[in-house]
Amino acid sequence: MDPKHLFLSLFNFFLLSGQQTVLGSSHRHHLPRTHHVFDFKPTKLFVFGDSYADTGNIGKPVASSWKQPYGITFPGKPAGRFSDGRVLTDYLARFVGVKSPIPYRWRKLGIKHLRYGINFAYGGTGVFDTLIAEPNMTTQINFFQQLIKDQVYTPQDLQFSVGLVSVAGNDYSTYIARNGSAEGWQPFITQVVNQLALNLKRIQGLGVKNLIVSGLQPLGCLPQSTFTSSFQQCNGTQNELVNFHNLLLQQAVVKLNNETKDSKIVILDLYGAFMTVFKGKGGSKFGNPLKPCCIGISTAYSCGSIDGKGEKKYSVCEKPESSFFWDTVHPTQEGWRAVYSVLHANLEQI
Repeated sequence: MDPKHLFLSLFNFFLLSGQQTVLGSSHRHHLPRTHHVFDFKPTKLFVFGDSYADTGNIGKPVASSWKQPYGITFPGKPAGRFSDGRVLTDYLARFVGVKSPIPYRWRKLGIKHLRYGINFAYGGTGVFDTLIAEPNMTTQINFFQQLIKDQVYTPQDLQFSVGLVSVAGNDYSTYIARNGSAEGWQPFITQVVNQLALNLKRIQGLGVKNLIVSGLQPLGCLPQSTFTSSFQQCNGTQNELVNFHNLLLQQAVVKLNNETKDSKIVILDLYGAFMTVFKGKGGSKFGNPLKPCCIGISTAYSCGSIDGKGEKKYSVCEKPESSFFWDTVHPTQEGWRAVYSVLHANLEQI
C-alpha cells in the first residue's frame, strides 16, 4: 500500500483542525522529586499496553525479546524487554518512585513481589485485537479487575497508585495488514481513541485515579519506515496520521479531566520527545538516530533471527548506547533515557 496515497484522505482534515495542543516537553535533565509532584507518595505502578512497556509478559518461545541479543545492556541477557536494556516502564517507575513492577505472568511468585504494582503490558497488542489477538487492553484491564476482586490490592493500595497506559501503534499496523482502506483511516483512528478513552475511564473507576498515557510516537520515523530512504528521513504522511491520533487523544483527555475533580490524566508527548532527540537536543549523542543498532542481514530476517543451523542472521552495532533505535521499532535503553530526560516537565504536571 503506497503511503503517499494511504493518508491522503486525512490531509484536508489536518488543515482544518489546526495544530495539536500538547503538554510541553522540557530540556531539563534533573530528576524530579516525586513527593513534590504528587500530593501523595505513590507506592504502586500499574502498567497497561504493548511492547514499549512490556517487561516480560510475552512468552519465551514466541518473542524476539527472549532471544539474543536482546537484553545485552540490561540485565545482560534476554529477559523479555524489547530493547537492549530498560524500556519506558522502567523509567516511569523511577519517576513514580517505585521499583519497576513485575510482569503479570509472574504474579504467582507471591504477594511480596506485587508490592510495587504489576505490569500487564504485552508486546504486539493494542486497544483492539491485533495480529497478536490477546491480551488487548480490555483483557489486561479484566486481569486487573480480577486481582482487585481477589483482594490482592486494597482500595488504599489503589488510592496511592499511578497507572501507565502505553499503546504504540499496533492497531494501525494491523489495519494496514488487513488491507484497510485509505478512506477508512479517519473513522478507524476515531474508534481507537474513543475506546482508549473508555479504557482510561474504566481504570480510574477501578480506583487508580492518576494516569499517565503515552501519545503516539512518530511512526514515520521508525526504522521500519525509514529503511526505504536508507534511514535518512521520516515518512511525513505516516506522521500526519500520528498527529490526528494525538489530537483526538488530547481532546479526549481534556474531556475526561473536566469530568472528574479527584483524578488526573497526563499525556506523555512521545512525538515531541522523539523529535527533540532526533534534532540533537535533550542531550542526544546519536549520530544517525533513525538507523537501528540491531538489524537482519536482509528483509527476510530481523534482530535476533537465526537459521536452521543456529547461525545469526542479524548484525549488531558496536555501541548500543550510541544508537537511538535498537531494532526496527523499539528504542535502545539509551534512546529511552534520552526520551525520558525530555519528558520531565510533562510528568510534573500530574
